[in-house]
Amino acid sequence: METGGSLVQAIRKPTLTPKAIIHQKFGSKASYTVEEVEEPTQNGCPGLAILQKGPCLYRCSLELPDFTVVSGSFKKKKDAEQSAAQIALEKLGINLSSDNPTAEEAWRELIARVKYIFSNEFLSALHPLSSHFKAALRRVGDLNASVPASVIAICDGKLNNLCKIINPTVESHPLLVLSYIMRAAAGLPELVVSAEGQLSIWRKDPYPPNVIESSISQQSDVAESITTTAIYIPCSPEKAVEPVILNISSTGYYLDVIGQILGLSDANMVLISRTIGKASSETRLYFAAPKSYPLDMSSDLLNAKVVPFGGPLNAKASSLCGQDIYGDSILASIGYTWKGQDIFHEDVTLQSYYRMLISKIPSGVYKLSREAILAAELPLTFTTKTNWKGSFPREILSSFCRQYRLLEPVFCGSSIPLKASSELSRSNNKPEVSESAEQEREYANENESVDVDPKLAVLGSSFTCEVKIYAKCQDLILECAPDVLYKKQNDAVQSASLKVLSWLNAYLKDTYMSLEKEKQLANVFDIKFYRQIFFKEVVKCLSVCNCWHNETLGGKEPELNGVVENDASYINIEGTDSGLCPSNGSLLCVCYSVSLVTKGELQKELLESIEEFEFEMGTGAVIPCLEAVVSQMSVGQSACFYTELPPEDLVLAAAKDLANALAFLTSPCCLEYSIILLQVTEPPEDRMEQALFNPPLSKQRVEYAVQHIKEFCATSLVDFGCGSGSLLESLLEYPTSLETIAGVDISQKSLSRAAKVLHSKLVMKSDFDAPCRSIKSAILFDGSITDFDSRLCEFDLATCLEVIEHMEEEQASLFGDIVLSSFRPRILIVSTPNYEYNVVLQKSNLTSHEDDPEEKIQSQSCKFRNHDHKFEWTREQFQHWASELAVRHKYRVEFSGVGGAVDLEPGFASQIAVFRRVFLPEDDDSLKDENSASELGKPIQQLLSTTIKMRLDNRSRSMNNTTIFYRWKSI
Repeated sequence: METGGSLVQAIRKPTLTPKAIIHQKFGSKASYTVEEVEEPTQNGCPGLAILQKGPCLYRCSLELPDFTVVSGSFKKKKDAEQSAAQIALEKLGINLSSDNPTAEEAWRELIARVKYIFSNEFLSALHPLSSHFKAALRRVGDLNASVPASVIAICDGKLNNLCKIINPTVESHPLLVLSYIMRAAAGLPELVVSAEGQLSIWRKDPYPPNVIESSISQQSDVAESITTTAIYIPCSPEKAVEPVILNISSTGYYLDVIGQILGLSDANMVLISRTIGKASSETRLYFAAPKSYPLDMSSDLLNAKVVPFGGPLNAKASSLCGQDIYGDSILASIGYTWKGQDIFHEDVTLQSYYRMLISKIPSGVYKLSREAILAAELPLTFTTKTNWKGSFPREILSSFCRQYRLLEPVFCGSSIPLKASSELSRSNNKPEVSESAEQEREYANENESVDVDPKLAVLGSSFTCEVKIYAKCQDLILECAPDVLYKKQNDAVQSASLKVLSWLNAYLKDTYMSLEKEKQLANVFDIKFYRQIFFKEVVKCLSVCNCWHNETLGGKEPELNGVVENDASYINIEGTDSGLCPSNGSLLCVCYSVSLVTKGELQKELLESIEEFEFEMGTGAVIPCLEAVVSQMSVGQSACFYTELPPEDLVLAAAKDLANALAFLTSPCCLEYSIILLQVTEPPEDRMEQALFNPPLSKQRVEYAVQHIKEFCATSLVDFGCGSGSLLESLLEYPTSLETIAGVDISQKSLSRAAKVLHSKLVMKSDFDAPCRSIKSAILFDGSITDFDSRLCEFDLATCLEVIEHMEEEQASLFGDIVLSSFRPRILIVSTPNYEYNVVLQKSNLTSHEDDPEEKIQSQSCKFRNHDHKFEWTREQFQHWASELAVRHKYRVEFSGVGGAVDLEPGFASQIAVFRRVFLPEDDDSLKDENSASELGKPIQQLLSTTIKMRLDNRSRSMNNTTIFYRWKSI
C-alpha cells in the first residue's frame, strides 16, 4: 500500500482532470452541487446495541444544459465532483487520454499556444497573462504593447508544461523557457515581432479598437496609485537587505517600476523567478538580465543548452527560491491573478523575508506554525495526535518537498498481524506498538489518502511505514524505513515523516560533516540517501543560508547563561512550590516572553510572547534550556533566565519591531526568558508505562494470564471489566485450551468495539493455522461487575486486569466478595497499579499516605497514573485487601506482578494477586460459621457474611442482573 502517489503517478505529466475538461466545454453553464449523505454502516457482527456512525460522505450532482448526473459517495468533496464530471464525460462519449505527446507534438502545441496568447480572443479572457497584455497597452514610447517574455513564462502553466515535455531539464533550469518562447515567436512572423537579443514580443498588427475597449471595460476603477513594500536583496554579501517602496500609478505597469529600481531602462529585461511559498502566492524575485541576454536559438529542441548568465550569483536570493538568481534582486508580492483583472499586491516586510529564510529548514517551518520562533523546536518523537501541537510532520515534509521542487513524498505502509508484530518486536528488541490495544484504529478517517484494509484494521494489526523522496527528474533522493511498529497507521506515517525531518534538520545544519558522522547520523534515523543527488537538489539552495549557523556560537544551540541543567541556584524561580511538577510525557501550559536585553539590563526590547503555550515534556518540543528550567518549576511558579543570542535571522524573524531589534543587535546583548508554569496535565497511564517497559505492561499481563491458562488447562475464562476486549482479543492470538470466553463491562461503547473485534477473528478461525480454533463460544455481558449473574458461575479462570482502581474502594471490596463467594472460579487473577512505582514512572517524589482517607486522596490525586483512578494501592494495602478476601472465602492467594522485580524496590509496576480456590471435604458444620464459604449452588444467604448480605439484598432478588450484549457459537 502506498500513499502520496506512486512514483509513476508522481512523475507523469499532469493531464486535464474531468472537471477541467467540463469547464473547458461548458464554462459557467456547468453547475456542481455537493451534499452530505448518510449511509448505513455495516457493523460486521450481530447483537450490537449501539448504532455505529459511519464516516462523513459526500455526493455531487452535476447539472449541464442537456442532462444531470449524480456521483457516488466519497470521503472528499473534490473526489465527488471529479466523479460526477467523469460520469458526464462518459455520457458525452469523451475519453480521457493520459498519453504524453512527443517532443515534436509538444513543440507544435507550444507554437499554437503562443499564437493563441496573442490573439484577439485571449485579450478578453479571464487569465492573469491577459491582464499583463492590457497593462502593456498602457506603456509609453517604444515599450508600448510590448510584453516581456519572462511574464509569459511565469504566467502560463500550459506553456511551461509543454516546455518540460520538450526538454525535461527545464524543471531545474526554468530560464530555458525563455528560449523556447522566443523561438516559437520567431516561427510566427505573420503575427508577432521579436527583436534579436531582446526578451519581449509585440503583435505585428495592433489590436482592433473594439477589442481593446471591450477588455478595458472588464477592469474596475482603481486608485490613482498603488503603494506596496518590497525587499531589495543586494548581490554583495557585505550589503544589507533593506525595504523599498513600489509606487505604481493606475496607468503604469508595475514591471516598469521594478525595472527602474534595478537600474534598467528597458523593463522587458526583468527576469522573474518561480513563486516562493504556496503555489497560489504572487511572491517572486525580480532581477535583471544582462544587456544582451544570450538565448539558445539552435534547432535542436531536445538538447537546448543553458547559456551561462555571465553575472554574479546572488546567493541570498537564490537560497529563497531554489533557482539561480543573478545580480541585485527585488522580493515582491505583486501581480495579476485568476481572481480578477485588477492588480494584486501585498507588503513584503523585512520580518517576512527572515521568516522565509528560516522556513527553508523543517524546524523553521514548525517554529512558524507555532508562532514560537525563539521557544519551539521540532519534537524528536511523535507521541499522540492529541499532544502534538503545530503542523504535523507529514504536512511539514510535503511542504519541504514543494519548497525544493521535489515530488510529493511517497509513503509505503504495511500492516502486520498482531502475533507476527509481537514476534518481530521481540527479535528487534523494540517496543511492540506505540499505543495500547484499547485505542481505536481510526486512521482511515483521519487521512483518506492512505488506503487501510478494514479487515486488517479490525484484526488489530500493527503498522510500519517507509518514506521515499524523489527529485522531479525521477531520481530517488532518500528513503527512510523505520522498523518500529505502531497500533495506528497514522502514527506510523507521522513518525516516519518526523524521522526524515529530524535527519534533514541535523544534516542541513552541518552539511560539511565528516563521512563517518554522516553515516552515523543516517543510521540513527534509519535513512538511506544518495549524496550527489541530495546535494544537487537540496543542499545547493542552502549554501549561504546562515539562519542555523552562527559564527559566535559555532552553529551550536544557545546555552543558558551561567545556568546548568542540574543546578537551579542560578535560575531565579519565584513563587510557592505547589507540588504539581512536570514529568516526561506531561502536557505543559506556560506563559512566556522573550526580550532582547543589553548587558547590565539597561534596555529591553520584547521580541516574542505567548499567553498560553502548550508542549509535551521530554519530546524536545522546546529549546533545551527552556525545558531544563521548566523541569525545576511547579505550577504557579515563575522563572527568569538568560541565554546567549541565537542566530541573528531567528531574532529578526521573531522581532515585533525590526528597527529596534536591529539597533539592539549593534551592541552586546542577550535574550531574557520570563516564564510562568500555568498547568501540568499528567500523561496517560499507558504512555508512562510504554516509555519504560518492553514489551508493554498490557502485553505482559496478557502473557501472565496465558501462562496460567496453560498451567491449569483452563477451558473457560471470564474477563471482568473487559472494556474494548483487548485481553480477549489478545488471547485469541495464542494456542490455548480455552473453549469458552466471556466478558463483562458496563460500557456499551466499549462492548461494541469488543464485539466487532471478536466477531472478525472468530468467523475466520476456520483457518487451519488460526490459534483460536479451540474456541466454541464467546459471549459479552452488559452490566456491572458487582452485579450477580448465575451465568458467570463456575468458570475455570477469571481475570480482572487494571479495573478495580476505577471503582471506589468499597465497590472493589464488594466485587471481590461477589466473585469469590458466588461465581467461585477456580482461579481469579486481579491486577492493579502499584502506587509506589509511580515515583519511577513520573520521576517525582512519593507522597506519604495519611491516616485520614480524605487527606490521603488529596495528597495522592495528582500522582495517580490516570485521572479516572479512584485509588491506587501500595503493595501493603493491596496484599491486605487480597488476603482478607482469600481468608473469608476459602481461597489461597499468591502475589506477583509484571514490570519490575519482586526483590528490587519499589517492586512491580503492576501488582497481581492470584486467588486459587481451596477444595475441602464436605463438612456438615461448614455452614455454621457465617463468614465461611460454601459450595456453589447453596442459598446465597448462607454464602455471605452479615455485612455482605446487607449489600447484596437487592441484587439477590434478581439472579441475573446483566444482559447479553453479543453471543457467538461455533457451527
